[in-house]
Amino acid sequence: MERGSFITLKGYGRSSVEVKQSEFIGQAKRIRSPQEAEDFINGIRKEYPDARHSCYAWILEEGVKMQKYSDDGEPSGTAGMPILSVLTKNEITDAVIVVTRYFGGILLGKGGLVRAYTDAAVQAVKAAGTVKAEQGTVFSLSMNYDISEKMIFAIRSKEWNIDDIRYSDKVEVDVTVRKDEEEAFTDLITDRSSGTVVPQKNGERELLTDIA
Repeated sequence: MERGSFITLKGYGRSSVEVKQSEFIGQAKRIRSPQEAEDFINGIRKEYPDARHSCYAWILEEGVKMQKYSDDGEPSGTAGMPILSVLTKNEITDAVIVVTRYFGGILLGKGGLVRAYTDAAVQAVKAAGTVKAEQGTVFSLSMNYDISEKMIFAIRSKEWNIDDIRYSDKVEVDVTVRKDEEEAFTDLITDRSSGTVVPQKNGERELLTDIA
């Protein structure tokens, strides 16, 4: 079954939050497998071997539906679950967040820990950015030079994604459009070229749209 659109992280994000001399370092990124999540978590633990806690949460829906979180020695419910909630409340999937804590000597209490871990996770997600991901269809076009400029302008005016333009004896253009825009795309190309350009499907590619 083909996967629909979903929200995930655009890139890598890092944050640093200080609360009563304790530092909470948040790191977040997109993942595509449980192994990728575990590698990211283990890499952070190696990066901060002297830290008291590296708590985490991740959600994956690509291929398999899984989620996992850990308080890593913090009082139950004060770290892993709040971090996970940052993902679930924002409907973010295929992502991992790790928050590393350097203890500053002052106890924060359960409420203080929840707020600190949540804040560090939120700031890491903000730094990473969020996108809507969906599968798009790649179309290849082959056209004569005399209509290429007009055709490329028409495609860009609709904000369709031009992946590549190649110039040889003809102009060849690869364009990715959303599944629900396939008919509109082919109709436009046929109309603007008076039927001389025939779009050919050439696979699929993920489309990412920034979320404000």
